[in-house]
Amino acid sequence: MRQVILEAPGRFVEREAPPSKADPGQALVKIERIGVCGSDFHAFAGRHPIYTYPRIIGHELSGIVMEVGPNDRGIQQGDRCAIEPYISCGACRACAKGRNNCCERIQVLGIHVDGGMQEFLPVPISLIHKSEVLTLDQLVLVEMLGIGAHAVMRSGVKNGEEAIIVGAGPIGMAVAQFASALGVRVHLIEKSEWRRAFAGRMGYTASPSAEDRQAEVVFDATGNAVAMGSSLDYVVPGGSLVYVGLTREPVCIDDSLFHRKEVTLLASRNSYGQFPRIIHLIEEGKIDTTHWITDRLNLSDVAIQFESLPARQTLMKAIVDMSPAN
Repeated sequence: MRQVILEAPGRFVEREAPPSKADPGQALVKIERIGVCGSDFHAFAGRHPIYTYPRIIGHELSGIVMEVGPNDRGIQQGDRCAIEPYISCGACRACAKGRNNCCERIQVLGIHVDGGMQEFLPVPISLIHKSEVLTLDQLVLVEMLGIGAHAVMRSGVKNGEEAIIVGAGPIGMAVAQFASALGVRVHLIEKSEWRRAFAGRMGYTASPSAEDRQAEVVFDATGNAVAMGSSLDYVVPGGSLVYVGLTREPVCIDDSLFHRKEVTLLASRNSYGQFPRIIHLIEEGKIDTTHWITDRLNLSDVAIQFESLPARQTLMKAIVDMSPAN
């Protein structure tokens, strides 16, 4: 079977490997779509604090179940599915509190262990979420949407409140979709003119600066340390600031302003338990996936085109399409 492996920062290699086999409790999934995440770009550049090399990347995944044993989740051969990439230990302090996304020994497919940039992948049955309605393109977006859904849940933002989202990239737009689904008034701050236009096509207002605007909840989805520190300015007194984006750099906060406003500062990591809800919302038409996929490449294109992807001015979400026609 074909695999593309990130041998070291800046170097992808395509290779043939023996066919994968599923262990008891696993299903063998034929990978059909792989979403390219910002963290994958950071791994390619050698800037991500977690990735180790060599690594088969790919944690935003959809596919078709090829082999599966008896199970109590109704997973059958031929099911289209999204794959939840978070393997938690179930025994640490975080897992004991139901915070499996913060597992002390978490293994994320494509980050800590090999992921989906290959033809077949054995997956624990508990991480497979099927849909008889959604397409493979829709299912591959579920993990990314889960990051936004979890951030909104963490924030506690309520119907009728206002939220500012700093950064209208994939994660910022995912936050926007789930916040607005709650009846929250959403405003995005984004420097890129194309991304502001993209937000507009999805029905949101975006501006290049805050323009003295403040909100009860502010989500920072930039992953930029300077922007993350400045996002405190946009929070009303008594409001909340949620860091959704990641950075390796220290984030500097104006402590006097932080205390004067008595701001609640929250981190949002991964997602947990969101996949069934997201699939249901997409199936009901409450989350629109129409505009998301802007770029498509096949597995053999990865080694050649991956480096140039972040520079594409009209990139929102790229996927690797494993279909034979591609």
